[in-house]
Amino acid sequence: MDLRPARADEAGLLSGLALESKGHWDYDEAFLAACREELTLRPDDIERLRTTVAEEGGRVLGFTTLEGAPPEGALGMMFVAPGAIGRGLGRRLFEHAMAQARRLGFARLTIDADPNAEPFYAAMGAVRIGSTPSGSIPGRELPLMEYSLTPC
Repeated sequence: MDLRPARADEAGLLSGLALESKGHWDYDEAFLAACREELTLRPDDIERLRTTVAEEGGRVLGFTTLEGAPPEGALGMMFVAPGAIGRGLGRRLFEHAMAQARRLGFARLTIDADPNAEPFYAAMGAVRIGSTPSGSIPGRELPLMEYSLTPC
């Protein structure tokens, strides 16, 4: 598996992957439709959000975005194709994003986690520091997590 910067022409593919990945948690169609705009990447977002893809055999299996400006930013999006979940891809993407963040001078990243992904982020070393309102579903709260970056 290779990790590489995403290309602007992959924005639609990545948006679709985000929705497919979100659907892994058995959310219904109405819920996913409400999330569509928030999970949509546009070509001009790709570079600005420091988007990285995981690719295997020419197929994109996951991606992350690293948002903000040092010293504090966010792991904005992290999605893995449902068929690739459980193969260590999420760990590789997360570790790559954290290494990139360190190189860029970030000291702290926040993560607005899907409740189903909170255990994964906790296993990676992120700590829940509160909650944040969903950008898609009125009244829904998401775990707000923090990952502190320390020099290696």
